[in-house]
Formats: sequence, structure tokens, C-alpha cells
Amino acid sequence: MEHLFFLTSLWLALALGAAVLAYYLRVSIALVEICVGMFAGAIATTGGWFESLGTGNETLRFLASSGAVLLTFLAGAELEHETLKKKLTEVSVVGIIGFFAPFIGCALIARFLLGWDARASLLAGIALSTTSMAVVYAVMLETGFNATEFGKGILGACFINDIGTVVALSLIFAPFTYKTFVFLGIMILVLFLLPATSRFITRHYSGKTAAIRTKWILFILFALSALALWSGSEAVLPAYLAGIVLAEFARINHTWLRRLRTLTVGFLTPIYFLRAGTLVSLSGLLGGFLLFLVLFLGKVASKIFGLYPVIGRFRTDRKERWYYSLMMSTGLTFGTISALYGLTHNIVTQAQYSLLVAAVIASAVIPTLIANTAFLPAHLLPVQPLPSELAPQTSDVRHKGDGKGLDEEG
Repeated sequence: MEHLFFLTSLWLALALGAAVLAYYLRVSIALVEICVGMFAGAIATTGGWFESLGTGNETLRFLASSGAVLLTFLAGAELEHETLKKKLTEVSVVGIIGFFAPFIGCALIARFLLGWDARASLLAGIALSTTSMAVVYAVMLETGFNATEFGKGILGACFINDIGTVVALSLIFAPFTYKTFVFLGIMILVLFLLPATSRFITRHYSGKTAAIRTKWILFILFALSALALWSGSEAVLPAYLAGIVLAEFARINHTWLRRLRTLTVGFLTPIYFLRAGTLVSLSGLLGGFLLFLVLFLGKVASKIFGLYPVIGRFRTDRKERWYYSLMMSTGLTFGTISALYGLTHNIVTQAQYSLLVAAVIASAVIPTLIANTAFLPAHLLPVQPLPSELAPQTSDVRHKGDGKGLDEEG
């Protein structure tokens, strides 16, 4: 047990260092965590104690996966239904093209430029077609775009894009079985009942110190994740759908959501992003740098060339178009999941897997860094009131309110 406590403290020390670096560098903390993980893995490999870092530790893998599930749920909960209805055409068109452009482009590159076989090339196209919901939502949360219709549109397009990835992986490589239909049936039933049951729990148990609503949501997320993995699907898919169906509920009952966000961003997602970085072998990457560069540039270029003209139909401002296109060019969760699926099912070799994971993680870092430093559409961010403007409002709330909004648990 002491070994596990030591490992956790080590990873939290890396997370703390990454947070301080992100503060001074003024870049997304998720990106810094990935980079810190990459360098920590490289140092551990050079010193011959990579196994001691604990990247393969089952408990840390579970914590990292939990971070991905909860972050994806929170991303879904940010999507207001009215905003999605208004932007249905935009998110659908951008999301569909965001999947097909890199899927076709990267599959052709892998097949005819790199000489990979047909199955490995299709797997490469799927792995590099994704948009990282985890990275995009983390950046939206940090910048404040999650509260704007611009940010909600990007998140909606990410969802459509990643649905395409999941469907393609399932249709091409994971044949449907009875487990698939059991999973889909139970998931649809649970999601249909989830808003009503959540409102019932809120009416009867909100305001208690036992955090019953939080426990309820966590139970549903982990149960659906277990069912998804049992069926051969991925845990983050039902989590995102659960977030979407609870979006209106979360908007009204936001106290528990803030607490869940604190747990997720403060503890779980740093482990997820750090671990993703440690999976990249810098020495192997340098040895096959040209191949990595071809895959990385193929993913980003096909995304941008496919999306930039389309996004121009919905966004006229140059910064908005570039920021939108670059954020859609990111990849992480579904990309690494798809690459790992290919490795465990002997579709790609270890070397091909390393190149794919490196290209996926690079796409999480570089486009986001460029987007936030060169094309941030700051004019769309909500205006933050000055402290002097906040004081009277705070005073009024304390005078008129009954304290439930501040003290409520659960």
C-alpha cells in the first residue's frame, strides 16, 4: 500500500509542477501536463527505472481512465440543448467533415506513402481522425469559452467527430455481437430515465451532507462505463451521452457539478494527461521522426484544409475560423484508444503504434498551443466584472438569499 501512496504522491508532484509551469507560461494546463509526462517518461527511461514510474500500474490506469470519463461527462453537461438546436447544422457539418477529411487523408498517406498494409492504414485513418474532447473541454474551461455559444459549438462538433470515429472503429474492426445490443439497449433505457430520476433525487435528498447526487451520478457513469467495456465499446461514449441528457438539469442544479469539476480537474485529469505523455517514447520518436512528421502533418493538414472553408460558412472572423479549425485538429483520447486497439488486435505493429500515439499526442499539444497564442478570439470571451462591481451584488445575494446556494451539499 505504501508503494501506491508513493506513486500517487509522485504523480501529484508532477501535476503540481505542471500547474505552476502553466501559470507562468500562460498556456493550457492540459498541454503542459502532457509535455511534463513526456519528459518524465524520457528521464525515467534513460535512468532505467521507467517501470518504477508506474505508468502501467493498474490503479493509476484506473484513475486516469476515470479522469477521461468524468471530463467527458462534464463536457457533455456544458452543451445546452437550445444552443445545440440553433447550431445543429453547424456542428453536424463541421463534425462529419472533421471525421472524414483526416480519415481518408491519413489512410491514403499510410497506405501509399508509408507502405502500410490496408488494415493498418485504415486503423491509422481512424486513430488520426479524432478530435480530443478532453483537451478541447479543458481549454474551453480554462479560457471561459465553455460559457459562450462559440465554445459550445466547438464542443458539439467534437462530439459528432468522435461519434464518427467510434462508429468507424466498430464497423471496420469490431463486429457487432449480442453484447453490443445488450449495451445499447440498457444505455438507451438508462439515459431515458436519467433526467427524471436525477430530479427525483434532487427533490428528496438535496441539501444533505452526504453528497447523494454526486454519488448517484458517479454510480451511473461507472456502471455504464463497465457495461461499455464489457460490450467492446469505450467507456467515454456513454459518459458523454449522459452529460448531454443531464445538461439542462446541470444548468439548474449547478452546485454539485462545480464540486465534481473540482474533483475531476484537481485530481483525476492530471493523472490522465501525464500518463498520456509518458506513453510517448522520445528516443523512438527521434528514430522515426520523418514518419512521425508525415503522420502528424497529414492529420493536421487534412483537418484544416477540410474544415477551414466549411467553418468560413459559419464564422466570418479570421481568428475565429483559425481557432475553430485548430481546436478541431487536436486528438488524444479516442486516438490513443484506437491505436491501442490496433496494437492489442495485431492490426498494427509496436513501431506503428508508437508513431500513431506520438502523432496523436503531438496533435493535442501543437495545434492547441498555436490556437491559444496566435488566434485566440478574445472578443468572444465573456466580460469579467471588476471586483468593485461584484461587491454590491455579493452583498445583495447574502442579504436576500437563504444560504442554500452556498452551503448545499450533494
